[in-house]
Amino acid sequence: MQHESLFTPVQLGGRTLKNRIVFPPLTRQRSAQPGDTASDLMAEYYRQRASAGFMVSEGTQIEPRGQGYAWTPGIYTPAQVDGWRKVTDAVHADGGVIFAQLWHVGRVSHHALQPDGSAPIAPSAIQATSAKAFIETGTGTGELVLPSMPRALSVAEIKDLVGLYATAASNAIAAGFDGVEIHAANGYLVNQFISEHSNQRDDQYGGSLENRLRFLREIVQAVAKTIGPDRLGVRFTPLFTTTDQDRVYIGMVEKDPDQTYIEAIKVLEEAGVAYVSIAEADWDNAPDLPEQFRRNVRAAFSGRIIYAGRYTAERGARLVEAGLADLIAFGRPFIANPDLPARISNGWPLNSVNPATLYGGTAAGFTDYPAYVA
Repeated sequence: MQHESLFTPVQLGGRTLKNRIVFPPLTRQRSAQPGDTASDLMAEYYRQRASAGFMVSEGTQIEPRGQGYAWTPGIYTPAQVDGWRKVTDAVHADGGVIFAQLWHVGRVSHHALQPDGSAPIAPSAIQATSAKAFIETGTGTGELVLPSMPRALSVAEIKDLVGLYATAASNAIAAGFDGVEIHAANGYLVNQFISEHSNQRDDQYGGSLENRLRFLREIVQAVAKTIGPDRLGVRFTPLFTTTDQDRVYIGMVEKDPDQTYIEAIKVLEEAGVAYVSIAEADWDNAPDLPEQFRRNVRAAFSGRIIYAGRYTAERGARLVEAGLADLIAFGRPFIANPDLPARISNGWPLNSVNPATLYGGTAAGFTDYPAYVA
């Protein structure tokens, strides 16, 4: 067996994972329409990859205003819960463990995606000019557009959103998920509250770092109370800037990202959540996270630590062996190789991902990547 450290069992919350290889959240835009529901095709896609020790669903909007890209799935209607049940049943039948990623894009949306064509919502009325939304322009066709100018949330609306996260977590458990991951990364709503660049509020949710972390803290506490902290993880992108084809995501790097995100991780430690997931820059030749930051994360957090960001099996195994990571996520390699753990273990060659079929479409580039034939 190659890279043995990736194949030792590990506890995550109340579950023993069969390996340390993670299938991470990956937006694919193939939900069934109308209704943004998980489809039979999606159930097959996730089932094919259930040999991962741990899986996290693609970003799943917690309410209609949380959508920034056409054809992404939700988890706020009974039909959506039923659709996800097909996915979780398929994954569990093949021995997988899967969490739902709870997502709200905040200002990274367009009025065409919003109920009644309204403005997107955000901590402050600051437009996301370095990101793109994706709107439908016809049946099965769409285009990338500049997000619309958002409006600032009232304090009462922020409190309501905290409740929506808790409700979505409850819906996820009803749909058969083993837990949930709060998406607090990639410049989306929770990240918008954390960041000094997008949060210019002068009330209890803005200004100081403690205030900018308040929304995260309230969501974590509400979700942990609803489903239990052992079924909860959170994803951050401390130093994340990347381009992906024509889509541009800016993960708003803070003046002192180490202080910002170590304090954010302390919020998770206080709540006793199961894991923190750190997504790194994922373009070719991107700089690595500083080792001191990794050590600070380990010192601040007693739960499991997941890293993602164009890892090779060798590099991921070294991080696990150094005690700085517990699990390693592989995104594009898992898209193109549904049997990725077996390929890593045996040293088999990898399929290449087809960038043209990443977002939207049919089974092509989704469920038709072949397993390795020895």
